[in-house]
Amino acid sequence: MSIYHLQTVFRPRSVAVVGGSPRERSAGRAVVRNLRAGGFAGQIGWVNPRHAEIDGMRTVKRLRDLPWVPDLVVITTPAAMVPQVVAAAAELGVAGAIILTAGLGHGPGSLAAQVEAAARPRGMRVLGPHCLGVIAPHARLNASIAAHTPQAGDLALISESSAIAAALVEWGVARSIGFSAVVSLGDALDVDFGDLLDYFASDYRTRAILLYVDQISDARKFMSAARAAARAKPVVVVKSGRQPRAAAAGADSHAQALAAPDAVYGAAFNRAGLLRVNALDELFTAAETLGRLGTFPGQRLAILSNGGGVGRLAVDQLQALGGTLAALSPATVERLDAALPQGWSRDNPVDIVVDADGERYAAAVEALLADEANDALLVVNVPTAFTSSADAAQALTRSLGQRPRQLRDKPVFAVWLGNDERATATLNTARVPTYPSEAEAVRGFQHLVRYRKAQAALMETPPSLPADFSVDAARARALVEAALRNDQQWLDPMATQQLLQAYGIPSLEVMVARDAREAMELAQPLLEQGASVAVKVFSPDIPHKSAVDGVRLNLGTLQAVRVAADAILRRAAELRPDARIEGVLVQPMMVRPKARELIAGIADDAVFGPVLVFGRGGTAVEVIDDKTLALPPLDLRLAHEVIGRTRVARILKPYGDVPAADERAVALVLVKLAQLAADIPEIRTLDLNPLLADRNGVLALDARIAIAPVRRLHKGRGHPRFAIFPYPTEWERSIVLADGGSAFIRPVRPEDDALFRAFFARVSDDDLRLRFFQSVRHFSHEFIARLTQLDYARSIALVAIDPDGGEMLGAVRLHADADYDRGEYGILIRSDLKGQGIGWKLMQIMIEYAGWQGLNVVEGQVLRENSTMLAMCRTLGFTVKADPDDPAIMNVTLPVRSAGDA
Repeated sequence: MSIYHLQTVFRPRSVAVVGGSPRERSAGRAVVRNLRAGGFAGQIGWVNPRHAEIDGMRTVKRLRDLPWVPDLVVITTPAAMVPQVVAAAAELGVAGAIILTAGLGHGPGSLAAQVEAAARPRGMRVLGPHCLGVIAPHARLNASIAAHTPQAGDLALISESSAIAAALVEWGVARSIGFSAVVSLGDALDVDFGDLLDYFASDYRTRAILLYVDQISDARKFMSAARAAARAKPVVVVKSGRQPRAAAAGADSHAQALAAPDAVYGAAFNRAGLLRVNALDELFTAAETLGRLGTFPGQRLAILSNGGGVGRLAVDQLQALGGTLAALSPATVERLDAALPQGWSRDNPVDIVVDADGERYAAAVEALLADEANDALLVVNVPTAFTSSADAAQALTRSLGQRPRQLRDKPVFAVWLGNDERATATLNTARVPTYPSEAEAVRGFQHLVRYRKAQAALMETPPSLPADFSVDAARARALVEAALRNDQQWLDPMATQQLLQAYGIPSLEVMVARDAREAMELAQPLLEQGASVAVKVFSPDIPHKSAVDGVRLNLGTLQAVRVAADAILRRAAELRPDARIEGVLVQPMMVRPKARELIAGIADDAVFGPVLVFGRGGTAVEVIDDKTLALPPLDLRLAHEVIGRTRVARILKPYGDVPAADERAVALVLVKLAQLAADIPEIRTLDLNPLLADRNGVLALDARIAIAPVRRLHKGRGHPRFAIFPYPTEWERSIVLADGGSAFIRPVRPEDDALFRAFFARVSDDDLRLRFFQSVRHFSHEFIARLTQLDYARSIALVAIDPDGGEMLGAVRLHADADYDRGEYGILIRSDLKGQGIGWKLMQIMIEYAGWQGLNVVEGQVLRENSTMLAMCRTLGFTVKADPDDPAIMNVTLPVRSAGDA
């Protein structure tokens, strides 16, 4: 239900607490105390059938005995009573409930199921059960059992764990860090991460969102909400359970063994643009940084200290985290020479000597802030008998206050060692993020660098796929369907080779021999051509051939082939008597001495579905563990990013006498595997190992593909298993225009940046104003990226393209709310093409799409002067009414007939 009624959870006008007693450890009593102590200005009611008064406050026996209907109820009763309380609240029209009670169970027939059945039909939102509650300091609301109320700020905390939420509240109180809201999910019967990410993404009081995650239940909803939130503001996440699963060693493919659940979560967070940190102390560090600094361009850090040792330790930490140490420009060195005593370091880190006073700090800070050779400044103070830490802090904040406007965005981090309360107060007042050690400060800096890079990556335009990128999905699907009809769990080697051919993935020829004699017959033509051969065990029950000594390489004679085949078959039968041994595979040896061994594949995750795996290949792939994961779908930019996150990426570059490998060919393999996973959801795992890569391209030496009937992970439209809604190819079509010409309609793609720029150049200023409600003269990359990089789960933009010239003729956009109830549209046609029926056709297709998606209403806002659009809306059946808040705007609304009603 997304953000529906969540406003009343975080900003209610009235609250009723149900349950509690005079006992000191009573949860209901703690909530009422927090409400009253926090200064909640609305009405507070207390429902308790046993006590007429508690803590001097009158109670009522039942909710309906209150003389008013509360916006929010907080339930702390015994578990057995919770469903009837929820039912009573829903019947009264209460908008939201927070259930602190634990032990409601799970699944059909449970108390939790009864709660859901009572609340959902009436639209009542439920937070919990088994949660800490909600704190919204700006609304002076503390409807929780936390020990303290944090001050108002701009960090929103969403925690699955009540204990973690409570700990972060205490940390914030101790460090004067404020929150826009603190909420724990508990068992997340209704309100979940996706709902709250949607809510806080649009909350003007929230500048950054902090997440503590144990597990995600609805991956597609989470990814859609997380990607939208991360485009709007920083989202930092810490997740428990980082240990790899014990079952990984027994996985039936190398790709599956590499795709441990925590690594998959990491890939999901990365794809969504979230900043992942490893532990709570890092979350604290990130909160300190994000709470006081904005993002900034660049990654070069200047370090200033009054002690050389601490500065060098900061450099060590920066380099360990992959950071960049700034150089000092010659002009800055000259300026510092004039301001500092002899003996200063004359390099970065800038050591201004142990007896540095406030004046010396100020001179150095001002010089480094003005230096364009750095992007951020870390200032360290070590207390000594010669100087005052408080004076140094005042000098720093004074310099920051006096810096020119063009330097105010350069971030400054502080480490004031020791316990000088005056210095800490000075820095806090100036909102300078302060850390207890140089290591934590450097981590804070790197958090901002990583976040900025993630945001830039979200806005990058991917390179276009080559013109010859084509796949034969029908052929591949037929191979998989035939295997499933035969109850196969693995494609046989011949079908595997044919499937790879259908997707243009080069692979080594493979032949199947039932015994040593057939192996010799198959090998003979190759040997006569001067080639050597490889012989490998062929068994659907032996995923790793080397585990049974099932591989022999570089066989140059028929006798060697016979001996090898006999030995492989005998050895496999001895080591795996339960396995079906169907013979051996015979392949020509491929000699590519300067090729790199890689692995590329598809794994299957119980939460996120198909996962792409890439890394260093070979027999020791799990031991080396040089891999990275990514959620499909992939474009070329993302594929290159996946490659770049591995160590093996370094040796794809040229070194010594080894030329560079064709990295684009490697990236294309990853894109094709992602497309394969999109086209054929029956594929469970796929291994290309080793995948050889050199200057001439790529070649898969060995491949295995596991298949199974589709088990849906996600409801509704789109791929049944993808966590990210893939490109909706089913909405590609051709249309006939009023003049008899044609246009090709397709969804917008991320690589359409140049297409949109050329289109906007041919739209008049007046038409742009009618579309965007303001004059638009400059189209930044970020602006166009928001139009072209869509989350297809909620948004669609359909472009009309001239099939001859490839030019964009117009576009229509529809953005659905997360409840899939209503969608808002926008449309723009090239100014010189009006009257050809392009807008009419696009509107019809958009309305059809809304029905396919299951929306109930399409709506939009049109300027009153845009008579052409208003006339079209009326003809299409829209209701047109004046906006009550703006007389210049007309609201247009159309009920949609869903595809299921047709």
